[in-house]
Amino acid sequence: MEAMTVREARALWFAANGFSEAVYADRWVRLRLGPIPLWFPNTAARVRAVKLHDLHHIATGYATTWTGEAEISGWELAAGCGRHYPAWILNAVGLIIGLLIAPRRTLRAFLRGRRSRTLYSGQFDDRLLELTVGELRARLQLA
Repeated sequence: MEAMTVREARALWFAANGFSEAVYADRWVRLRLGPIPLWFPNTAARVRAVKLHDLHHIATGYATTWTGEAEISGWELAAGCGRHYPAWILNAVGLIIGLLIAPRRTLRAFLRGRRSRTLYSGQFDDRLLELTVGELRARLQLA
């Protein structure tokens, strides 16, 4: 995995999680809270943040389950979300949920984030997809 390009890893991650790049163009985002679907607008600001957030999932290995999202929320908050305000808001909610459903794992991810960096200091760029996963992990101080 370390030698795979981020583009290749993201394609595998999309397939494994039932996502595709097309979700970035969707007008609405759907989450499921058990049997209850929750919908919210997929704003341009959210899309800018989520493109980076998805790469963070690949680099950190955190899942897209409720627990995994809580972990990445803690990690991203601790490492910093820059000017991506949707990331700050969504991660704050994710951290609270994580402290309720998986407090140890969420705290461990938060502490890991204190020693890491995120991609939120910049904008998404296709050149990020040409890095290897190992190079991305090194850039985020995860290696």
